[in-house]
Formats: sequence, structure tokens, C-alpha cells
Amino acid sequence: MERDPAVAGLSVALARVQQVVLQAQTAAEAVSQLVEVAQQLIPLAAGAGISLVDEDGVCTTVASTDEAVAHADALQYELGGGPCLRAWDTVSVQYVPDTATDLRWPAWSRTVARAGIRSALSVPLVVEGLEIGALQVYATEPHAFTEHEERLLSLLAGPAAALLGDGRTQRPASRPDALQEAVTDRDRIERAVGVLMERLNLPESAARTSLLDTARDQGETLAQTADHLLDDPEPPA
Repeated sequence: MERDPAVAGLSVALARVQQVVLQAQTAAEAVSQLVEVAQQLIPLAAGAGISLVDEDGVCTTVASTDEAVAHADALQYELGGGPCLRAWDTVSVQYVPDTATDLRWPAWSRTVARAGIRSALSVPLVVEGLEIGALQVYATEPHAFTEHEERLLSLLAGPAAALLGDGRTQRPASRPDALQEAVTDRDRIERAVGVLMERLNLPESAARTSLLDTARDQGETLAQTADHLLDDPEPPA
């Protein structure tokens, strides 16, 4: 029997994330590799980037796959609006299906559309309850992303937030503790997915979706939601 492509994609994402955080020597290197993973895992993504907002509200792109992504991000900072900034500000996923017709940020949309960017997807980066930025992908085709891509990007946002959030604490640049914590989080999430599959007789894709939805509804990270599930000896109602 053929495997569900959505399940395969999420499994690949987990494996790639774990490989990145295990092998990277610094947080900067890991974050740079994570945007490459984001672009590779989302078929229609032409580029990916990570935006960070500091304590003074100043936005910076700390990692991007190419100059087109950096320019699209920088234009949002200059204009004071766009999907990345809205994802950070509202702690919610922001999707621009078609920059040629989207009216939420008309100046930004018109400019990037002329540059060849036709759709965008941004997810917030949250660590220890602090909104620190956004992870985004851009595509040259309109309507390029679906709920599956949203789940993949949200999955990648966890370790990215952990690595970048560690920088707020002014720890040494190597941050091996942050990398190890990100790996440990992935392990707990995998165990929680397995628990949901067993308790509720769910396929893997549905179990992952359930965990993501619960984390979003509770305003928690995936790791926090996984911890609560693993600590609960009783099946959910």
C-alpha cells in the first residue's frame, strides 16, 4: 500500500530538522540550514527566510535562502506591514494566496508581485511564550501553499524559535544546550504523536494534525503540548 504523501512529508521534515540540530555547530549555522530545509521540503517554495524582532521592535532577516527573500522581507520592515510582521504581531499563520490581488498590504504586494513573488506563507516563532519573529516561504506561483505546507512550516518553526530565542539570553555563540533542547523536543513530539495514534486509533498524519491544532488552541509550543499529553496517564475525552 502506498504511503500517504502528507505523512511522508512530515516524517521527512522531522528527520531533516533533527539532522540539522544535531550536526550544526552554532545557532546561526543551524538557522541558516533550517531555511534551506524549509525551501526543500515545500515543493513550490522559491525561497525561505527567518525574521527576528528585537525588544525594541526592530525587524531583521537573520537567515534567507537568497536575495529575493531578503528584499521581500526588508520591504515589509520599510513599509511597516506584511505577512511576516502580521504573523509575529498576531501570533497566527498568515497566507497571501496571490500578491496580485491581496489588498491587506497593497504597497508590499504590488512591489513583490512585480518582482515575481506571487504567494507567501508566514508562521510565528514563539519561545517560552515570547513572540520573537516569523518563518516564511515565498513562491513564484499564486495559490502555492495548502494546510499541509502550513503544518510543515509550523513544524520547522519550533526548533528555529528555540535556537533564536536562546540568543535573547546572551549565551555563548555555540549554544550546544539549545541544539540539544531542540532535539529533545522533537523526540517528545514524536512520542506524543505515537500516543495519540494508539489512544485514538489515528493515522500518523491525523495524530500530528491533532497535536498541532491542540498546541495552537492552547497557545503552547508543540513540545509543551507533547509534555502534557505524555504526563497524562488517561486518554483524552
